[in-house]
Amino acid sequence: MSPAPDAAADAIPESPVSAAPISGVPVSGAPVSSAPTSGASIKSDWFSSSAEAADELTENANEPTEVVDVPTEVADVPTEVADVPTEVADVPTEVADEPVGATTDQPVVADTADDDLTAPRAENKTEQTEAPAEQQVEAPAEAQVEAQIEQQIEQQIEAQIEQQIEAQIEAQIEAPAEKRAEVQPEMETGAPAEEQAQAGAQVQAEAEVEAPAEEHAETDAGTPAAEQVTTPAQVRGETSDSGSAVSEKDAAGRAERTVRAPSMQLPTVSVVPPPEPEVEPVPSLADPEQVLSAYPWEVDPVTLRETAAEPDRMRAVRDRLTDKLEYAERDAVRARLLSLRAVVSRVLGEYGRALADAREALRHAEATGELRRIAVVQARLAHVQHWRGDFAEADRLYEEANSVELPGLLRAEMHVNAGKSCYEQGRYLEACNHFELALELRRVEDPDLVARTEAALDAVMARVQETGWGPYPRSREEILQQSRPPQPASDHETGLRGYADGNGDLVIPADYAQAQPFSEGAAWVRRPDADAWELIDETGTLLIDGASAYVRVLPFSDGLAWVSREPDGGWFAVDWHNRVIVPGGFDEVRPFRRGVAPVRRDGWGALDRHGRIVVPLAYQGFATALTPAGHQADGFTEEGLAVVGAEDRFGVVDRTGQLLVPAVHARVLIHPVAYVIGDPEGRWGALDRQGEPIVDVVHPEPADVVREIDRLLADTRPVL
Repeated sequence: MSPAPDAAADAIPESPVSAAPISGVPVSGAPVSSAPTSGASIKSDWFSSSAEAADELTENANEPTEVVDVPTEVADVPTEVADVPTEVADVPTEVADEPVGATTDQPVVADTADDDLTAPRAENKTEQTEAPAEQQVEAPAEAQVEAQIEQQIEQQIEAQIEQQIEAQIEAQIEAPAEKRAEVQPEMETGAPAEEQAQAGAQVQAEAEVEAPAEEHAETDAGTPAAEQVTTPAQVRGETSDSGSAVSEKDAAGRAERTVRAPSMQLPTVSVVPPPEPEVEPVPSLADPEQVLSAYPWEVDPVTLRETAAEPDRMRAVRDRLTDKLEYAERDAVRARLLSLRAVVSRVLGEYGRALADAREALRHAEATGELRRIAVVQARLAHVQHWRGDFAEADRLYEEANSVELPGLLRAEMHVNAGKSCYEQGRYLEACNHFELALELRRVEDPDLVARTEAALDAVMARVQETGWGPYPRSREEILQQSRPPQPASDHETGLRGYADGNGDLVIPADYAQAQPFSEGAAWVRRPDADAWELIDETGTLLIDGASAYVRVLPFSDGLAWVSREPDGGWFAVDWHNRVIVPGGFDEVRPFRRGVAPVRRDGWGALDRHGRIVVPLAYQGFATALTPAGHQADGFTEEGLAVVGAEDRFGVVDRTGQLLVPAVHARVLIHPVAYVIGDPEGRWGALDRQGEPIVDVVHPEPADVVREIDRLLADTRPVL
């Protein structure tokens, strides 16, 4: 009788299964059963009673088999832990499907090369050979033995594969810190969020594998081998039955472990911080206005034009001026910065930009009402027009800006630039006149201007030797592009007066005993046999006849003229049509200037063109004098300022009647940007336009104070 299946199963010893390494080649590469064994083929007669057959079977069992080379993906298990059960379940299936060899030509795959499995096999074969021959040839007994052998092979292969997988997983996770160190830098170097999440999940999965591996090792140690072996069917059944439950448990456990997982950040190392570096001072950018005022300009000896030896530096200055313009709000500041930027663009040859900036600067300057600021911007605009070749406009602007109320330094610079414009036009005689006027104004105070002016005169003389002096100098009216009115002229035979044109020819007959110059297109005349004055225009047409009986008259200004029918006092103002605009009866009057006129009635004050009193009639008089030449102004200056006296002290008022400087000083002179004041001891100083001291009252002469003021100015020279 053949042994029962249970008895055969019990005959298998509980020896450990070898944990030989498994190749990393995919399992589907070649069937396990197709690899031949290294030993001789086992004969199909398993029930032979000869001892040679038993020995041959024993030798074949001891031969090393190629089951260690069974392809599998165990090497990839640590990174794909979720797929391990499926791969493990599939491997035994392929082995189990291979039929056990029934002939001598079909090789049988041995499960292992361990010596522990050799003795039981040989003993089992001996017991089988000792059975009666009749029972060995029985088909049911043979099928039963074959099924038993097949079951044993499957169990041993499965146990060996599981142990090899567990051993390799344990070897892989022995150094989790190394893998975490590999994952951590990637997560800290700014990798995408998905890659960081995958790296963190991989590390957590490796930590999860470690616990099941320990449990499995405990089971192997305390459970018989027959109970530890799992059949392929059992593996597949457990996988399919518990797949959903395991997935839910794994998901819940993974989420919990994710929350409890330690931080992946490296521990903070206490390091002594390095010493604080010394803060280097940031170099401040030079003010562009100071750069321009101190820039060493080079003048072309032939064209007399300034040249920029460092164009990049000039562009940097222009950029800095643009930066300052972004924060400038007041008209005075914007006028100055825009005109300076026009100077830089002109020197760089960018006349379009220079012209636009200069015109915009003039608009802001006129909004301030300051004479000097308007004159400086006009001079810079004239210089741009000069270099553009629009000489007529340039000469007009130079002439219009050059007022006698301006400082001598500013007027001298204007004369120099106007002379250069005439030089380029070939008007050498007129150019010489401008250069000589500049020298008269600043011969002593400004050596640099004197040197530049003398160099310009040398260039003029060189041209004169080649081409001559050119046209005669023009009059102010011609330069201002105004028609020159007829000038009073006398008839030497009759002694009467008339008006002649520029050529000396009489254009208005000499029929008058007295004739005043034309002002604003009209002139007062008186006939020999009459006491009243008449008004005529530039053609001699009568505008106001003698019937008005004006025995005293003043020239027209601001469209109005003061007239009186009384020998003493009684002044009032009329227009060209003889309409009374300002009624009065004033004792003394001065011509209107920029909308106001000084008048006296019991005391001096001022009124506007509509007859409204703007300065109270409470002062002893107007004593407006200008610096530095001491030029006297009749009432108000072009800026609308006037010096008024109260007893023996003087102060300053504007055309609105506001008292700018109290009447407490022994002397007061009007400077274009300041007030020059004197004390009773004859010492002089200066106040700014807000009445604050800027020059101490210690200088012996007003000219000394003017030089101090000029030194404080930032943009006196029109070119700069």
